[in-house]
Amino acid sequence: MSKSITRVKAALEAAGVESEILRMGNETRTAQAAAHQANCDIDQIAKSIIFRGGTSSKAILFITAGGRQVDAEKATMLAGETLGRADAVFVRAQTGFAIGGVAPVGHLNKPSAFFDPRLLDFEVVYAAAGTPHHIFSISPTKLLEISQSQLTVFV
Repeated sequence: MSKSITRVKAALEAAGVESEILRMGNETRTAQAAAHQANCDIDQIAKSIIFRGGTSSKAILFITAGGRQVDAEKATMLAGETLGRADAVFVRAQTGFAIGGVAPVGHLNKPSAFFDPRLLDFEVVYAAAGTPHHIFSISPTKLLEISQSQLTVFV
């Protein structure tokens, strides 16, 4: 098992979440691909979008429904600093995950996190489990809790 998956599994277990990490037959790098693989609505995919804080140079995490886009202006206001693009090197260094497999939990460095209320419309959501081939299912209320995110609109 990869280090990334091990960290996600440990974070879930530490939070008391029983969830099987599923290996998908194809990559799940995009919300559309993940929804297809999980046989669910695209908005049931909890995307982990990382931005780079312009002042702090820290990772800022936005957990959003798969079919939605983060509004840069709203996100900047929430973060309290300008936000920049997080390249693959930055994402890996801050989170420990490669782009396309960034999980909402198990990060190397705890990011400030914000959570899209649209995810709460579902009983179950699916999130990346540390690689582009692995996902896990979880109740969105539990994901909100264990990711220590702020529930707010940023789309």
